[in-house]
Amino acid sequence: MGFVAFDNNRPSWGLIGRRQLLWGTSLAVLPFAAASANAPDAFDIRKFGAKGDGKTLDTAAIQKAIDAAGAAGGGTVFFPRGRFLSFSLRLKSHVTLYFGSGAVLLAADPARHKGKYDAAEPNPHENFQDYGHSYFRNSLIWGENVEDVAILGPGTIDGEGLTNVSPNAPWSVGVGRDLPDTPMLRSRIADHYESVKKMAGLGNKAIAIKRGRNITIRDVTFYRAGHFAILATGVDNLTLDNLKIDTNRDGIDIDVVRNCRVSNCSVNSPTDDAIVLKSSYALGEARPTENVAITNCFVSGFAVGSLLDGTYKREQLKNIIPHLTSGRIKLGTEATGGFRNVAVSNCVFDCCNGLAIESVDGAVLEDVVCNNLVMRDCTAAPLFLRLGDRRRAPKGAPMAVLRRVSVSDVDCHFLDKRYCSIVSGVPGGLIEDVSFSGIRTIHPGGGTAADAAIKPPENEGNYPDPDMFGPMPAWGWYLRHARGVTMTGIDMRCLAPDGRPAVVTDDVAGLMARDVFASSAPGLPPAAVVL
Repeated sequence: MGFVAFDNNRPSWGLIGRRQLLWGTSLAVLPFAAASANAPDAFDIRKFGAKGDGKTLDTAAIQKAIDAAGAAGGGTVFFPRGRFLSFSLRLKSHVTLYFGSGAVLLAADPARHKGKYDAAEPNPHENFQDYGHSYFRNSLIWGENVEDVAILGPGTIDGEGLTNVSPNAPWSVGVGRDLPDTPMLRSRIADHYESVKKMAGLGNKAIAIKRGRNITIRDVTFYRAGHFAILATGVDNLTLDNLKIDTNRDGIDIDVVRNCRVSNCSVNSPTDDAIVLKSSYALGEARPTENVAITNCFVSGFAVGSLLDGTYKREQLKNIIPHLTSGRIKLGTEATGGFRNVAVSNCVFDCCNGLAIESVDGAVLEDVVCNNLVMRDCTAAPLFLRLGDRRRAPKGAPMAVLRRVSVSDVDCHFLDKRYCSIVSGVPGGLIEDVSFSGIRTIHPGGGTAADAAIKPPENEGNYPDPDMFGPMPAWGWYLRHARGVTMTGIDMRCLAPDGRPAVVTDDVAGLMARDVFASSAPGLPPAAVVL
């Protein structure tokens, strides 16, 4: 390995100054809010007996309105102003739920209210993804094999009575795996199934849709929405627009979905992902998530509720270990079916993890383009590309593939001195044909010469997360097990001295770097790279 110095006196590249964030406004809903209760196809839930006092259970009345609209061939179920307490509601095809101004659908709590959420349906493929991804009916609102469904605001869904706790997939504790039969393994499996029993009657998600078509969710506000505010699995033609989500686990999970647009959404989720694409085996088939555009969105990891009240509190930063907060945009973790044709553009990250692109379960991730991203107070690796070898999939799954990814025009200021941007495959599994251009990062500095000697573990089968390797031996970029990497117009700067190189590479073939600038701190010698 040799050291190469970058010239601190070279002018930096000029793309940052020309970047524009194209924040768009959501498409206006047709002017029917005032007249919706009296529209010919409107089904006002108060006329079906809903009280809306926040104390009376309105589940039966609301479901009657939904069923009536479905039986009529379609219509709009109208929620007027009020707080409507409810357990599980079942969607019908060709039905719109319209939450008017001041309308709140309040998730009931089985510990305090007489009733329970619908039971989680059997799923013979539950081994291969987490509990929350395997079941759909244990939700506040759920639909299965539905089409032409809309859920519209400006009202609110408050998941106060939902749980944000989910057991892991059985696979994670040893079920279905070729592991030695030991007392510890049997105990882990028994503990898992005991935790599953405790989920009976609980609500796990605000909205879950399985095998749907032509689904729109627009202009709705979500607060503390359980494990998932929105889980869409096996859906074709999904539109999510102008949503405000302030929650205590995942915001939006898009799983084996085709033709999807996520736009103009603000998602605050300090303890889990804000917007995440998955491709699980929940439907019993390896199907990709494809043709997805995420644009004009804001993601963050502030304290729960502080997006909606405008305070943007950071108290939770000190309580979330080890990478402070989540709240990011991610492709991966459950990745049995793969990803293709994905675009992420014009998005802002604040007080959260950065962008993660991962393939670890034997599928192909390819043709992903990300551009015009701003990250402020990023709490871990700003850019994290990971090809792993977990293979949480039916037996015979191949090594995963991650290729043809482009990331451009990114401006990031981040907080944690332990981390840098990471591109890491595994021995025998190379990340291929990735490009980075117009990337500017500002690092806090503070790493030591001892940190520079760190050899990050491979962790081939581990859960992929930006902290999975521990502290990094570089402060700018760490590239390992990759082929065909292009870096153009890269500007890396440290706010304080750092004893590590700016860039470290290990098992990287075909690296092309042009106009790469690194400064370890004002007034210090040029930063170094290890190639």
